[in-house]
Amino acid sequence: MAAEAAYLKYHTYRRERWKEKIMEGTNDRGALTLKFPVQSFRKIPNPYLKEEEGDKEAAMYVAICDVKELPADIPMETNPREQKLTTNVAKKIKNSLLDPAAFDFYLLNRGLLLSARTVTFDNYSNQVTIVFEDPDVHGNVDGGHTYKIILANRDQLDLGQQYVKLEILTGVENIFQNLAAARNTSVQVQDKSIAELEKRFEIIKDAIGSEGFSKRVYFKENDSGDIDVADLLAMLNMFNIHKYPGKENFPVVSYSAKKKCIDYYIEYHKKFGESAENPYVKMVPIMCDIFKLYDRIEISMSRFYRQKNQSGRYGSVKGVAAPKGGRSLESKFYGKQLDLYSPTGFLYPILGAFRALVKEENGVYGWKTDPFAVLERVGGELVETTVERSRSLGNNPQSVGKDSGNWKTLYITVMFDMMEL
Repeated sequence: MAAEAAYLKYHTYRRERWKEKIMEGTNDRGALTLKFPVQSFRKIPNPYLKEEEGDKEAAMYVAICDVKELPADIPMETNPREQKLTTNVAKKIKNSLLDPAAFDFYLLNRGLLLSARTVTFDNYSNQVTIVFEDPDVHGNVDGGHTYKIILANRDQLDLGQQYVKLEILTGVENIFQNLAAARNTSVQVQDKSIAELEKRFEIIKDAIGSEGFSKRVYFKENDSGDIDVADLLAMLNMFNIHKYPGKENFPVVSYSAKKKCIDYYIEYHKKFGESAENPYVKMVPIMCDIFKLYDRIEISMSRFYRQKNQSGRYGSVKGVAAPKGGRSLESKFYGKQLDLYSPTGFLYPILGAFRALVKEENGVYGWKTDPFAVLERVGGELVETTVERSRSLGNNPQSVGKDSGNWKTLYITVMFDMMEL
């Protein structure tokens, strides 16, 4: 009901903004008409057209649009939410949009929901024409954060790099208030938020408490910070030698399904609490080393690549990207300057290989040998193996991150180096 109340509160304000918006590009009825190209377009049949009952006026259309070609003047007055671009959710949307190694934004993001008077599609030009007539009921209904983030950041993208889904409804004027309220309900409380309320993350908080990045970690939705506890749990899962004791099973889920890493942590905590039997309690002595190791890998990727490819350019590898638009890049945890962005599909399997160096002694985890020294010795080989594997998989870093064979090869590389000492 909060969304509906917000909509009613700003009813008059939106009408005035609409009047200002249609000063340009209006038709005879004062409607705002937007025409732009789309990659695909489909009308979803109304299931009630052949039924005796049901709303036969409503129609649904779905289009896929390049974010570079999305109009910049879609009416926003119909969206009951205030778009705050500094929240963690907004940051996640931005990161997904700008991820140079991913081409799936239109799949990961819900897209935009628009209400309109009419929608037409030209099969020859592949252009859609949307008419917004009534400022009270026509415009953006949901996806306001996504829309504003796209407009603010798409200059950093190339044409054909990312797409967004548009869901366009017509004939919904009579149910618009219910539609706006229903589509803008708050997201369900996530498992990690519940775990935080149940104080299940104290193990991690205590372990990283003295690290500078600890204040940047958020443990539940809408907390301040830019490091998701899910990322920490994904990395820690890689070093759980209770779950992954040797070279037969590999923590690929740390990359492919972070939600499972949250589930694993919660399951262990429910079973063992903060007792010495909990693998994450055993892991405390090496936790900060794991995050430092991740940063060291991230910082050194280009250097390691050149060790095996002296005339090669790491920046030319598919998925690797240089900062654009004057942006600067920093390592995830300790804020060290980066010259290039490396996809997590490269970084995670390399980090996970160092599980080969973990041992349990006197009830706690420790290192069999210095992991940072091992990294310096085999870093070039680890990066070369990873990049070559990516090329063999169609230059796709995401496929590398999900490839258990690559995880195993890297693990064995680290294991053999230790055995040769």
